[in-house]
Amino acid sequence: LPLLLKATLLRLASGSYRPFYNGFYYNHIMNDNGDGQDKVDYFNGAKLVVETSKDPVYSYSGANVTLPCHYRYEPDMGPKRKIRIKWSKLRDDYTKEQDVMVAIGKTYMGFGDFKGRAHVRRGSRHEASLVISDVRLKDDGKYRCEVIDGLEDESDVVDLRLQGIVFPYQPPRGQYRLNFHEAEQACQDQGAILANFNQLFQAWSEGLDWCNAGWLADGTVQYPIRLPRKPCGGVHLAPGIRSYGPRHRHLHRFDAFCFSSALKGEVFYLDRLAGMTLEEAKQSCQDAGAEIARVGQLYSAWKLLGLDRCNAGWLADGSVRYPIATPRANCGPAEPGVRSFGFPSKGRFGVFCYKER
Repeated sequence: LPLLLKATLLRLASGSYRPFYNGFYYNHIMNDNGDGQDKVDYFNGAKLVVETSKDPVYSYSGANVTLPCHYRYEPDMGPKRKIRIKWSKLRDDYTKEQDVMVAIGKTYMGFGDFKGRAHVRRGSRHEASLVISDVRLKDDGKYRCEVIDGLEDESDVVDLRLQGIVFPYQPPRGQYRLNFHEAEQACQDQGAILANFNQLFQAWSEGLDWCNAGWLADGTVQYPIRLPRKPCGGVHLAPGIRSYGPRHRHLHRFDAFCFSSALKGEVFYLDRLAGMTLEEAKQSCQDAGAEIARVGQLYSAWKLLGLDRCNAGWLADGSVRYPIATPRANCGPAEPGVRSFGFPSKGRFGVFCYKER
């Protein structure tokens, strides 16, 4: 017999022959028992496609948000097994920062800060959307939706952006006194987090112009310039984000760019005829069932809620500031903003308080 015919007959005799299947065929795949016995995995020949929103999904701190993700087969054929859905949070360079959750059928498990806050929505046959409840400031960023069907594994990325405000911050002891870790803590103390580049760029596009360099969340040091000038990189550079690049997180010292989002409560102003010291201001807020407001809370109330008060007030870090949404005479510059009197060692002022709803 011809050699090819002999080989075919031998294969039939050995029992390893498989009937023709119009799809993909994989052999010599180790089984889950680890006993060296091969198993065969059939693919239905359909291409798995995963799609998320091409536009960013916007939300705010404390809200619930859905990151859309759907999958399909081309041609349309249902999966032959329970698929696995995995969501991950990514860094700006698309490397994985952390696992968010994994789901198989109706069973799912969240990880880290997302445990108890994340689940998959199955509103339709091929939906794999991620629902995050009680959104937090650090949830801002890129997310990968990964769908795994046997040996097929496809994914797509969606961007979650929080609506909020970037503000520059320096501590009471003065300019350029914070290493990276101290900058992180300073922002947290003010009800905020270190801003990322996208947040700083958005703030710059909305008008932020600040000549002091500050830490960002990725460990770089940058600052936004709308009006080029000599002390801020020179007059010949175009407007934009000036960058010092990555700096040593322990040794180098700069200011910080912080990011805060929506509030779960309200900021309000209290005053006395003769004003208050800082300690008296803290007590007045407590007497009102509140606490003295932090810098991030004041900025959020000004930016997102239109807080406008032409009276200076104490804040929790010992600074004195006031928010102006509608510029007018005797209330500072001609642009809206949060005005600062710095960190007075003496003086009597009103106070901005914060109370949870």
